[in-house]
Amino acid sequence: MRFLFSSKTPIKPLPYYYLSTRLHSSSRFNNSPTSMAIPPPPSAKSVAAVDSEVGLAKRSWIKFRRESVLALYTPFVLCLASGNLRVETFRHYIAQDVYFLRAFAQAYELAEECADDDDAKISISELRKAVLEELKMHNSFVQEWGSDLAKESSVNSATVKYTDFLLATASGKVEGVKGPGKLATPFEKTKVAAYTLGAMTPCMRLYAYLGKEFEALLDLHEGSHPYRKWIENYSSEGFQASAVQTEDLLDKLSVSLTGEELDIIEKLYHQAMKLEIDFFSAQPVVQPTVVPLTKEHNPAEDRLMLFSDFDLTCTVVDSSAILAEIAIVTAPKSDQSQPENQLARMSSADLRNTWGLLSRQYTEEYEQCIESIMPPEKVDKFKYEDLRKALEQLSDFEKRANDRVIESGVLKGLNHEDIKRAGERLILQDGCTTFFQKVVKNINLNANVHVLSYCWCGDLIRSAFSSAGDLPELSIHSNEFTFIESISTGEIDKKVESPIDKVQAFKNILNNCSNDRRNLTVYIGDSIGDLLCLLEADIGIVIGSSSSLRRVASQFGVSFVPLFPGLVKKQKECGEGESSSWKGLSGIVYTVSSWAEIHAFILGC
Repeated sequence: MRFLFSSKTPIKPLPYYYLSTRLHSSSRFNNSPTSMAIPPPPSAKSVAAVDSEVGLAKRSWIKFRRESVLALYTPFVLCLASGNLRVETFRHYIAQDVYFLRAFAQAYELAEECADDDDAKISISELRKAVLEELKMHNSFVQEWGSDLAKESSVNSATVKYTDFLLATASGKVEGVKGPGKLATPFEKTKVAAYTLGAMTPCMRLYAYLGKEFEALLDLHEGSHPYRKWIENYSSEGFQASAVQTEDLLDKLSVSLTGEELDIIEKLYHQAMKLEIDFFSAQPVVQPTVVPLTKEHNPAEDRLMLFSDFDLTCTVVDSSAILAEIAIVTAPKSDQSQPENQLARMSSADLRNTWGLLSRQYTEEYEQCIESIMPPEKVDKFKYEDLRKALEQLSDFEKRANDRVIESGVLKGLNHEDIKRAGERLILQDGCTTFFQKVVKNINLNANVHVLSYCWCGDLIRSAFSSAGDLPELSIHSNEFTFIESISTGEIDKKVESPIDKVQAFKNILNNCSNDRRNLTVYIGDSIGDLLCLLEADIGIVIGSSSSLRRVASQFGVSFVPLFPGLVKKQKECGEGESSSWKGLSGIVYTVSSWAEIHAFILGC
């Protein structure tokens, strides 16, 4: 159980369920009632008002960060980072990049011709010279191998598509722009220069990002990384400065543009990011890779079993907070009489006070319980049974807390339709719905998706997924309200209340699977309640940054490994002939910051 509620009645009427406070992803909640406004989802105008404080370049990078993650997790980029990318693949890539960089330099040249400002012309000229230096680095690879790679490899369609896009943009072939040779005014020319930088900036920022990501992993290699020279170039202060210079120039050139023209730049930026992904994906990686996870999946022999928590894993706010708000908002006022044929309910004021007492009691006892199960010193070696035994005490506590909630009567009198409408308006984590849609609609995956949740009301979960992404195929395993004529009785049909209940449900689902296929299990969660499942699964993925989860798990010897560095290590081992298979109870769980990482790892682009 974990819940939070507001100390003041939120706005009415229904629907109203957009809690503005992000709960921390442990089983705890705030130790005192707090006032929480419940605003509608942010409008495009309000987002724009906030974003106006950030430059266009940075704003676009943040908005399309998902594409940078997809690029990072492509097989080519992962193998390059690991150092075991086959030389022939790297040679092919260099040949493609030589062709691309020549077009990139040409695009800078065209942008310089269009720029009206002398400082802008100087900046573009400097950036073009930096590209020519980059070509010299590529030529050094050519000299090292003693061949002309540009002649040996034919240009692939992804490279041609990208360069055609750049040169067309730099030539003014953009929607709403006059054709080449017809740019009469300095403003029209400056606008083309801005559009060109909008199409070029993503490449610079993405390579600067990849360079720094790779540089952070270099110390993981005992020997010399075969592509260290490439990494050092793109992580260097000089290249990082060029990326910033490109972004600053884009911001400067776009200052006088209209909202519609800024939208065009944003579209060009997004298109360039997608073309970068296509460019990396087109490189001929013929070696075994650990991404995407489903690459070697054979539906005739394999079954993908995906498990996910719900609250704060899939959602932005905890469902118990939503149910609390429904109860308080729909409760009668103190001076309001109640119909005789309806279940007697507390007044809204009494409800709010009762929630406050439950909240404070839960927080205090939860902290005490966590401290009581912690080993006095961090264990040297992970032992699953020791952790499970400790979490049995936490499970007993969670069940007692649920009993107090039921006995208090705070969940009595909620209308089933109000709960469903709340679910329909529940904000899910960015990328969560898209990921599940891709999984369930891909019949070749032969995937089963199960949601295991402490949520008191499974109908809230079903409504959220059905509304957000038309996902009736998900199997929901949670507690359920009991109803009489669509009104909750205050009782809960208890099914999943604790870490022990969750892991038992996890095992039961697997035991009920037929034996005709191999199961590959993935569990995605965010809190201590998910810990046993995360460890039992072949691959356990933690989303978010729950400090209490890390504190408890680490003390019991569990290791938290950021997913991408973990995959780089596994790819390196794969190249050395070791098995790339995944196995549960290793004591390792992987961490991600977004569903985009999960999507990229499991499904790819």
